[in-house]
Amino acid sequence: MKLKKLLLLPLLFAVSFMTRAQENDTKAFYHGKISSVEYVSSIESRPNDLVPPDNSVREAKDKKSLGNQIISSKDPQKKNDYFVRNKHEKEQSMQRAPASLVFDTYTSNSQPTDPSMAIGPNHVMVVYNTGFMIYDKSGNQLLGQTAPNPAIFPSGGCCDLTASYDNAADRWVLSFLGSGAQVAVSDGPNPLTAGWYIYNIPGIKDYQKLSVWSDGYYITENTGGTNKLWVLERTAMLAGNSAAQIIGFKLPGIVTSGFHSPQALNVTNGNLPAAGGATIVYLQDNAWSGVSVDHIKVWTANINWTTPANSTVSNPQEINTTPFISVFDNGSFTNLTQPGGGSAIDALQATIMNQAQFRKFATHNSALFNFVVDTDAGSGKLAGVRWYEFRQSGDNQPWSLYQEGTYTAPDGRHAWNASLAMDGNGNIGMGYTSMSGPTTSTTVRVSSYFTGRLSSDPLGTMTSTEGLIANGTENFSGKRYGDYSKIDVDPSDDSSFWFITEYMKSGRKGVVGKFQIQAGTPDTEAPTNPTNLAASNITSSGSVLNWTASTDNVGVARYNISIGGTVVGTSTTTTFNVTGLSPSTTYNASVNAEDAAGNVSGNATTSFTTTGTVVTYCSSASTNVNDEFISNVQLNTINKSSDAQFYSDFTSISTDLNEGQAYTITVVPTWTGTKYPEAYAVWIDYNNNGDFNDTGELVWSKAASTNTSNSGSFTVPSGTSKTSVRMRVSMKYNGIPTSCESFTYGEVEDYTINLGTGVTANNNVETLRSFTQNSKRNIKMHPNPTNSKLTIDILGGDFDEIIIFASTGAIIKKIKPSVGSHDIDVSQFTTGVYFVRFVSKRLAVTKRFIKQ
Repeated sequence: MKLKKLLLLPLLFAVSFMTRAQENDTKAFYHGKISSVEYVSSIESRPNDLVPPDNSVREAKDKKSLGNQIISSKDPQKKNDYFVRNKHEKEQSMQRAPASLVFDTYTSNSQPTDPSMAIGPNHVMVVYNTGFMIYDKSGNQLLGQTAPNPAIFPSGGCCDLTASYDNAADRWVLSFLGSGAQVAVSDGPNPLTAGWYIYNIPGIKDYQKLSVWSDGYYITENTGGTNKLWVLERTAMLAGNSAAQIIGFKLPGIVTSGFHSPQALNVTNGNLPAAGGATIVYLQDNAWSGVSVDHIKVWTANINWTTPANSTVSNPQEINTTPFISVFDNGSFTNLTQPGGGSAIDALQATIMNQAQFRKFATHNSALFNFVVDTDAGSGKLAGVRWYEFRQSGDNQPWSLYQEGTYTAPDGRHAWNASLAMDGNGNIGMGYTSMSGPTTSTTVRVSSYFTGRLSSDPLGTMTSTEGLIANGTENFSGKRYGDYSKIDVDPSDDSSFWFITEYMKSGRKGVVGKFQIQAGTPDTEAPTNPTNLAASNITSSGSVLNWTASTDNVGVARYNISIGGTVVGTSTTTTFNVTGLSPSTTYNASVNAEDAAGNVSGNATTSFTTTGTVVTYCSSASTNVNDEFISNVQLNTINKSSDAQFYSDFTSISTDLNEGQAYTITVVPTWTGTKYPEAYAVWIDYNNNGDFNDTGELVWSKAASTNTSNSGSFTVPSGTSKTSVRMRVSMKYNGIPTSCESFTYGEVEDYTINLGTGVTANNNVETLRSFTQNSKRNIKMHPNPTNSKLTIDILGGDFDEIIIFASTGAIIKKIKPSVGSHDIDVSQFTTGVYFVRFVSKRLAVTKRFIKQ
């Protein structure tokens, strides 16, 4: 949040301050029986009920019906996120093993797809907004995309499908919206062969999150008022008891931004706490009305199923935290702009992300949860993940802040939509979404990543370097994204993390990644060097690079592509499109391979030269040369005689003109009979922009006359393009022509002018003669004509640059010369005349060659 200057020292941020608004607990506002229960036989036994899910293109009508209500500019925080400004030296410094399993799951047109997942002893159950799938632990599909109704929920319904695995009971627990909420509890650990008890709870309306606790299934929802918590009688539901009870609570003292998403802690494994003491958490942002200091509210629910009237929820414990900014765009749901001109998508603000977790250890209990924050306190936006671990000394004891941190993705990318859990050793694994941020390249679409920390690592730090799960390849349409993701710990080993999120890859998809966060001997073996790096599809502004793949003992994570020693992007494939280059420039490209441990190979290298920018000109010509035409043009070394033509392209003929020097041009007409009055104009495109309209580019004109020779002088201005440019000479009957005119009588001719800064023949004949003699001795070009290679031998001299031009004036290549031979590959040049210009500090000379 944008917070006023804090008077507390940074050290105090790590201290939790706990208060209670009142001492009295709050009774339930509702108690009753679950409205109905129905038993559904196994999925495997009812193949006719396994129908495809609804895949229509539509935006889910859920939480967006309650817009955020923020008091604009209330949040006084003016500094960027504290943890980003004070990054620990160990943050993202430790190499971990890459994801051991990655696979795509569903494809859906729902916006968003609401991905969730649960891990059992032998199965992976993937659910999304309108369907579910079942896999084995190797990622093999056992059941394809299936509609939840009637396969599991016979009463219909739609959306917000969630999945949990009750490890202590070895049962699957699903929730689904439809005339309230429906909860399905399996009667065994195999989701294909188990039957299901289906319970209906009419009071729940939106964005329900179900958490497993020792004495109940706790559900929070997005709803108006303070009715936020429902508790279902777990023991009775596991038994299929139609008399299973439900209790509803208000959460006293809760403040929201308009969207409501507190969460009850979910027991990560099968080690349940004692009955009672269920914990609900929610962030409180001082940008919201009624909140003065950023903090977390913690409620404790104590359930008495024997005497439900004695059930209570506590008034909130308030745990102050390091200040944060959780508000994006004054509460709107279009926040993070996708790269490459994509639409802005939801940052999922004001939300305890799925799923807040609880875990028992010998000396304490831990709670883990996170939400998105804007780490940029200014006008920009950079999403990060604020995460917390609270601890209590034992069951039903008060909570205190143990550690907190803000995680940001490398390279200035956004990080959000995170989910984190703790394994049996207290190591934390976190999956999250990332994409290009406001200051990074636009190459990273919405993608899935992971990080983590060991239990022994410095507090508040995610020490693991970023691990890639899968790169998205496209932008999302519309503003909706994700709504949530989900991480689970594998009950088979209590150390493997399974993470699911949403990305775009030929449509909206769910992608699953499995990884571990463990100490051990780090991988120090670098990948082999990539080979056969080559440039193709070369244009004036870019090229496509291709290479042969590297190998690595654990797998190549990415390739780093550099141009001129600067990394311009990464790729997970063996091709990369380089853009944003300058025309007619030689570039040195290199590619190296990097594995998940950060080991980097040597470079594969290549050089390529971008093509020149082709300058095109308007056409100008006469339509009749029966009576008159241009028969001769003289300028400096040009002395061209010609016959009658409407237009003559003499751009293969050139002369060198230099800044600050005066020149005389002469145009000689020829009449076939009667002498008619002719007018003249000459233009030089000094700035090489493809027209003759700029100031000073009409270098000479003369009104109509019958003179047999017509001359005029001009001076080349300073600041010209110093390249080969177009000169246009035009003669028109009885009126001065314009540069792009089509007229009846006369002729137009185009030539090439090589602009420079040296001495010319017009003002220093001896200097030019001396230079010409030196050129004959010091420069040799062969073969000429050529079809593949031009060799330039420089035997002496002090040339600063060699420039190759096309007859259009486009610069094809620049060379830094040295004494010796220079082989120029011209095999890709089109057939025609080219100019080679040798430039020194004093003057320049131009030679030409022909590409066959």
